Order: sequence, then C-alpha cells, then structure tokens
Amino acid sequence: MKKSSAILLLVCFAMYHFGYYAFYFSYEHVLEQQWESQVYSGEFNEQAEQLMKIPLSMPYMANQEEFQITNTPFEKDGQSYRAIKQRYQNDTLQLIVVPDVERKVLKNTVQKWISTLTDEENPTENKGSTVVKFFVKDYMQPKKFLFEPFISQPISNSNSWLDNLYLDPELGLISPPPQFS
Repeated sequence: MKKSSAILLLVCFAMYHFGYYAFYFSYEHVLEQQWESQVYSGEFNEQAEQLMKIPLSMPYMANQEEFQITNTPFEKDGQSYRAIKQRYQNDTLQLIVVPDVERKVLKNTVQKWISTLTDEENPTENKGSTVVKFFVKDYMQPKKFLFEPFISQPISNSNSWLDNLYLDPELGLISPPPQFS
C-alpha cells in the first residue's frame, strides 16, 4: 500500500511539474493532424491565403505551371505560417501561406503555464512588475569571488621586469645575427 501510494504521488508530482510537455506534444500532434486533413481536402478561406515569393536559383529546375500541395510549418518575423501550396517558377519559389493561429495560441498557453510554475514573469505582459519583483535583488551586494592559491610568497603586481626585457634588444641574443655577403 505504501509503495503504490508513493508511486502515485510521484506520478502526480511529475505531471504537475512536467505535464505541460505531455500537453504540448499531444496537442501539437492533434494540430498537425487537423492541418493535414485541411490541406489535403482543400478547406481554406481564400481571403486568408497570401502569396509569398522567395528568390531561389536552383540549377536544372524546371518551371512549374501548377501549384503542388505541401504542408510545411514555418515562422517569419515572429508569426507562424503554414505553406499549403508551392511552385517553382522563374528562379522564384512561390508559396501560398495561411497564418497558423492555433500554433501561436498553443505556444502562448504553454509559456503562461510554465511561468506560473516557475515563478517567472511572462516577457510579453506586465513588464513593469519585474522592477518591483527584483528590487531587493538588484541592491544586494554579491560576495566577490577571491581566488587565493597556495603560494607562500606574495607575487608582485608590477610589470617592471617585463619592461626591462624590451629596453635592451640584445638581452636574449647568444650570437650576433647572420651577415649577408
């Protein structure tokens, strides 16, 4: 009985602290399946579609007349997009993209969930509250790290011996330089 209750409590503890990973990956898998069914069935709002042109020179690539169906997620300028159609024409990759709002909502939700568990502020909201939260921490003087090696004699901090090396250019020479004849 004690062993099973200990295991149950350990599982609850793990789900409380790391459950967002399970939620994130399972919901991301559900989103991918939804996108796959939408892309291959062609159920898209024509107003949400945007044409994106990327200059790309590929040798021996033939121009394509028709768009091909693709299902590729990507981010550009902090926005999540999903490329649903593509074609290569005149050294340009043309993509028809749709904004991927669900992925952004998923990321924001998981970030908020993690910030509540780790007592960290979400960088996207309440930027002024971080000043109050870390007020005491900023004015506490940290202990400086002092490295004290086991040396019986103190080392001089002056570099006068180094300066003496450069005063006499022949100081370290054993023989004169070679002569050209």
